[in-house]
Amino acid sequence: MRLLSPPGPARILTLGTLVKTVGRGLWLVASALFLTRSVGLSATQVGVGLTISALVGVLASAPSGYLADRVGPRGAQVGGLIAAGILTAGLVTVRSFAAFLLVGAATALADAVERGARGALIAGAIPPDQRVHTRAYLRATTNVGISVGAVLGGFAIAADTRAGYLTLILTTAVASLAAAAISARLPTVAPVAAPTRGPRLVALRDRPFLAFTLLDGLMSMHFSLLTLALPLWIAGHTTAPAWMISVLTLVNTALVVLLQVRAARSAVTLPGAARASRRAGVVIALACVLFAASGALPTPGAIGLLCCGSLAHVIGELWHSAAGWGISFGLAPADAQGQYQGTYGMGYELGKMLAPVVVTSLALGWGVPGWLTLGALFLLLGALVPPVVRWAGRTRPPSPVAEPLTV
Repeated sequence: MRLLSPPGPARILTLGTLVKTVGRGLWLVASALFLTRSVGLSATQVGVGLTISALVGVLASAPSGYLADRVGPRGAQVGGLIAAGILTAGLVTVRSFAAFLLVGAATALADAVERGARGALIAGAIPPDQRVHTRAYLRATTNVGISVGAVLGGFAIAADTRAGYLTLILTTAVASLAAAAISARLPTVAPVAAPTRGPRLVALRDRPFLAFTLLDGLMSMHFSLLTLALPLWIAGHTTAPAWMISVLTLVNTALVVLLQVRAARSAVTLPGAARASRRAGVVIALACVLFAASGALPTPGAIGLLCCGSLAHVIGELWHSAAGWGISFGLAPADAQGQYQGTYGMGYELGKMLAPVVVTSLALGWGVPGWLTLGALFLLLGALVPPVVRWAGRTRPPSPVAEPLTV
């Protein structure tokens, strides 16, 4: 299996993603400490600010994709990365909650522009039968970049000084600007003329696509199982040692890097992607059952079930991600890829916003019944995707790489 993306636009996108996500990893590991210990915000203020920023990202997703279609995705992506870099550097001046809200919301808007443009760039610069594979390479690269950034960010956390945090922030800003310079080497994808009549944001009127976006966004709440619910479950509700949290996180990251491209092979067509989404719901539901059962066993049994559950979860994660790319590309019209990819990203942002409340309330508030409820939810969401894809297939011409919609 190749771990390096093919030469050409895919490799440039991969390199830019690596540079950008190293910076993202730096910020992720130290942002809460910087904002609370250096800026002086309360944990509640940080949470409220991040939620508001996430909401801005949700609302800006489709319009940002529309912008990428109109001005050209390469220019929109470069502009979004430059704006994000400048705004990130502006964090060094933040001294109040109001300033944090302003910078955070503006950064979320810049990130939304970059996300929508990236999807349109892939659609415009990569052949249709390679788009899902390219997204798989980018996701594997994202995991590598965030992991490297998280390790480097640990030095700033260990120092716990304002100078260390400011250095980290400025490094993150430089990474975003460097990614913009790399993205400028991508081939130009011509902008698409705005429709002369009818609505501009057609993706927001495409009911089958919106239904898929909602299902996929709710399914994406499973990402918080590993990052939020499982660590708290292990520490407070099982006999497993706390170091299992780090082990399971490292195993997840390694498997995504090694297997995401392979998992994407089954999701190149619309029928294959729909089936992958259904399979994802099944194995993520199984993971929830195994996590729930781990709380009632002695240490060796708890460790075994946690490992099996994490393996099932990462398989579902791989299938779910690949399915989303295949369906979002396959259902989007050629002249509106930007806004469709932006709308697809809106679902993920919605799931990210809801996940902390839903996942912790069920898994930790209800315990075993909550885990089983989550499992049933993911099973249902995955099962609903194939009929929604069939519905969407009846409303548009078939994709040039699609098989008949027997899912």
